[in-house]
Amino acid sequence: MPTRRKLAHLLVAYAAALPVLLAAPVAVAAPHEPPPPPAAIGGERLGLPGAQVAPLPGAPALPGDLTGRSWIVADATSGEVLAASNPHLRLAPASTLKILFADTVLPKFDRNLVHRVEDAEIQGIGAGSSLVGIKENLDYRVEDLWRGVFLSSGNDAVHVLSHMNGGVQQTVAEMQARADALQARDTRVISPDGYDMDGQLSSAYDLTLFARAGLRNPDFRMYCATRDAQFPGAVDKNTGQRGSFGIANTDRLLGKYLGLIGVKNGFTTEAGSTFVGAAERNGRTLLVTVMHPSTYQKVYDETAALLDWGFAAADKVTPVGKLVDEAPAGGEPTGQAGGTAGAPAPPPHPSPSASPTAPAAAAAGGDGGSGPGPAGWVGIALALAAGGAGALFLLRRRGGPAAD
Repeated sequence: MPTRRKLAHLLVAYAAALPVLLAAPVAVAAPHEPPPPPAAIGGERLGLPGAQVAPLPGAPALPGDLTGRSWIVADATSGEVLAASNPHLRLAPASTLKILFADTVLPKFDRNLVHRVEDAEIQGIGAGSSLVGIKENLDYRVEDLWRGVFLSSGNDAVHVLSHMNGGVQQTVAEMQARADALQARDTRVISPDGYDMDGQLSSAYDLTLFARAGLRNPDFRMYCATRDAQFPGAVDKNTGQRGSFGIANTDRLLGKYLGLIGVKNGFTTEAGSTFVGAAERNGRTLLVTVMHPSTYQKVYDETAALLDWGFAAADKVTPVGKLVDEAPAGGEPTGQAGGTAGAPAPPPHPSPSASPTAPAAAAAGGDGGSGPGPAGWVGIALALAAGGAGALFLLRRRGGPAAD
């Protein structure tokens, strides 16, 4: 045990060093700054609010009185975005989400495959859904089911195909995975048919990605361009013969707009009107998506006006963005941090409350380096000084230092 005199010498040394410690410059670590927001997929301008267009001399003006909350005009071949307004605004997609459904499930089944529908496959369909008229215990060819999806926007046809694909939840998971692969980062899938569901969202940009991918499939292209067809009906009890009935495409531009290929319309009370249209003229294919205009009819009027503008302006504007390509298998999508679409990215640093030792680490200048850091040394010095002062006080109460 040290004598009182040795202890006094140590305390004097601490006291002498204290002014040096306190006078040393202290580098206070700057708090972690939040990361900048991720760049908009497809280009910076696509993340800016309002209409984005870069006209060259002689370019026609954009159509006036556009009421869509979000829209985009893009070249399907090159992927160049000719103009857009709030294309990444996340909105309810209604039945235009069936484009993603078709892009995900259509390649899996031969069109001539025959499937007998069970009662459970047409249960659980949302109230007020559009239906093509499928009945249980009857056989349907896959191509009939797809006509029910594309022409009648039949949620019953979607549910039957989903059950063939392993079930509704399996299909939703595959649709989300497909959206992620296409870098459609605004999309969150809750139902396969686009029925209004809390949290189900997409964007004009993403819907255009889905349509562009879908049109590469000849069957997709055929179905979305079909204006009318006969759909299998019930079996006549007297004759034993199965009847049929006519169905017509609910796309109001099909057959009316010059060069229109398809693709898909949608409407719900909550989502309003949505429409994705593709048209071809003189070897150029354009895609236009319009979401949530002021009225139901305007979704078609504004799509037609934007298609007209796009064909007239295609060589007279500088693109304001690009439709990105599908991400490489197993690779990280470009243009935005990874993660599940629709879910917030994880914070770049853990919250101090995440660990019971976090406050102590913060007090010690815990910035990932070793040692207590400058702020920690100041704390140690103050603690030593306080301890030394207390010890000197006690020694003096006992009569001061004495000889060995």
